[in-house]
Amino acid sequence: METPEAIIGRLRDRLDPVDTPDLVPRLGDGDLNGAPSPTGRTLKQAAVIAPLLLHGGPPRLLLTERASHLNKHAGQIAFPGGRIEPEDTSPMDAALREMHEEVGITQDHVEVIGRFDPYETATGYCVTPFVGVVHPGYRLQPDPGEVADVFETPFDFLMDPANHQRESGVWQGQERHFYAMPWKNRYIWGATAGMLKSLHDRLYG
Repeated sequence: METPEAIIGRLRDRLDPVDTPDLVPRLGDGDLNGAPSPTGRTLKQAAVIAPLLLHGGPPRLLLTERASHLNKHAGQIAFPGGRIEPEDTSPMDAALREMHEEVGITQDHVEVIGRFDPYETATGYCVTPFVGVVHPGYRLQPDPGEVADVFETPFDFLMDPANHQRESGVWQGQERHFYAMPWKNRYIWGATAGMLKSLHDRLYG
């Protein structure tokens, strides 16, 4: 297992600067389904943050379980984040705002290290993902309107290629292939698992 210092050094060395203007997806749900991203279609813009905890034990990533009553992606595992709104000054600003709204962690507790590859989802979004180190002293206050649960998953588990499973299911009448990283009773799959695979490839590939 890497030390927190080694992980921070690797992140700073391998990730893109937070203000990189590129919002064009490089990877996506289509990559395992014969339709490599980008597809060229018009996409809605979103941003998420992978919150990295380097205190109180081994390095972990904080993930959410979306509320079961939501119209889209109900019950799925996700990074904190969401759609970029007109009032957001940047994708990073949107990711930090959404994290505060969803789980209660304020911007002053987060050091955003960088961003990795924008990701095109099957549902028509270009998601820009960031990695942010969450410093001690934060208070979790999940919004029950959006989040059913918040949990931590070991960073070394998510970055281990042995746990990057390829699975399939039927969506809109067609078989779709996707990454999955089941951990305990949590089924991390789809776009979230795809972005975690992308983060692994950026850091260790």
